Amino acid sequence: MTLLLTGANGQLGTLIKKHLTERGATFLEGSRTPPEGGRQVDYTDPAGLERAFAGVTKLILISAPSGDRIALHGNAVTAAKNAGVQHIIYTSLTEAPTSPLGLAADHKATEEAIRASGVAYTFLRNNMYHENYTAQLAYTEGTFLTSAGSGLVASASRDDFALAAAVVATTSGHENTAYELTGSTAWTFDDFAAQVAAISGKPFVHKSIPAAELRAGYVAGGLPEEAAEVFTDIYVHVADEALAEVRPDLEKLIGRPTTPLADSIRAVVGG
Repeated sequence: MTLLLTGANGQLGTLIKKHLTERGATFLEGSRTPPEGGRQVDYTDPAGLERAFAGVTKLILISAPSGDRIALHGNAVTAAKNAGVQHIIYTSLTEAPTSPLGLAADHKATEEAIRASGVAYTFLRNNMYHENYTAQLAYTEGTFLTSAGSGLVASASRDDFALAAAVVATTSGHENTAYELTGSTAWTFDDFAAQVAAISGKPFVHKSIPAAELRAGYVAGGLPEEAAEVFTDIYVHVADEALAEVRPDLEKLIGRPTTPLADSIRAVVGG
């Protein structure tokens, strides 16, 4: 069995590499700038993808961070089929086929393309990462702005999701399965702010504001309009409880409760 990890230099890919190595797995690293012995993986280059996937039995397909992901992922799926890949493990989004999030459309289309290819699949439908929010603490003073109201988020750490991917890649019985991966508990942004205040020892609150105001603030702060729309859309749907449901799949795969939100906060603000 030959395993290839795409996106191996990214934040998620780096953690998956760590867990694959800890589990004693032999694998190839795929990225636009691979190390010696790795494979050059560029989702914009169909012919190059077929060369990269040649001889690969199992493929961890990490979703592209931006761009026309339906087309980019489609290139990868077609190349995988043509190259004879037998199993695609794809990092998707929680409840991708029915989710109201704008992000979900790309993942739904990719899942459909993988199913249509006839290649065995595992869909890792990841909820949000703790780090999506803790990373903002480095440049947030006192007030955390969202449009999430009192909605819940069943997030987990990026490392938890990476471990799940490594487990699926190195154990049997996961073919043609979709895992709904969430944290062991769900929390509100009021909870988040209270934990930040308690850990940092400094005043910190959450304020939910209208979506248009939040989006405009992102753009005024220098965020591209597309990214501002994506972030705002997520918060709006958090308010509608689209990311609230806690599922057992992630705990079962990694064999323990997921990393507490407080641990990820502590990694950023100390305490």
